[in-house]
Amino acid sequence: MNETAGALIVTGASRGIGAAVARLAAQRGYAVAVNFSTSENEAGRVVDQIRSDGGKAVQVHADVSREEQIVELFQTTELELGPITGLVNNAGITGGFARVEDVTVESIEKAFAVNVRGAILCAREAVRRMSTRHGGKGGAIVNISSRAAHTGGAGEWVHYAATKGAVDSFTIGLAREVAMEGIRVNAVAPGLIDTHLHAAAGEPGRVERMRRTIPMGRAGQSDEIAEAVLWLLSGAASYVTGAIVAVGGGR
Repeated sequence: MNETAGALIVTGASRGIGAAVARLAAQRGYAVAVNFSTSENEAGRVVDQIRSDGGKAVQVHADVSREEQIVELFQTTELELGPITGLVNNAGITGGFARVEDVTVESIEKAFAVNVRGAILCAREAVRRMSTRHGGKGGAIVNISSRAAHTGGAGEWVHYAATKGAVDSFTIGLAREVAMEGIRVNAVAPGLIDTHLHAAAGEPGRVERMRRTIPMGRAGQSDEIAEAVLWLLSGAASYVTGAIVAVGGGR
């Protein structure tokens, strides 16, 4: 492993895009906090793989819809891995498939609690530690958005798309707020990616159904999103902040 790039928190890192980001980040020299809410065994497997490949990682439980657990996530990461230099706000839920006329207040509230409030509070804790205004040495935040923020999710999950629109706005605003404090803030907006998310939302065959709507004719893979995330975290993107990078095969 290369000399450590610092400690990186990846929320929702037990599987899918989060797990791919955690694995690649460890390969690039980060000490990685693999956050999970319910999938403890899967998070453990990600950590075991990172360690077997010579990297450094710990699994840390936290439900990012709970403020006190977010604070504990950051405190535990600092204790176990040292100063935090990066955050990937990946944890998210869709709230399931529903037309707006059928959506429930419970699914709306849960989606916004995890996808928006959780991302904001995680970023708050990161800024408190990384900002030069608070004695930090700078760092980078990457929020995982979605192309749904721009397509709208009509007929499927407009409520989910709305949470990701909020993530985009938050990314731009925070980037400008802390640009002079050594922190870059960007987002990656995945398109159709072949992960567990579709089955979890209730349609295991969605990837195949949607594939024909992608100009490149295929779904993306989690590793392709991870590459974009690690680029934004790296010094190669030193003049990039407030960007929403679409990784969606042209859609």
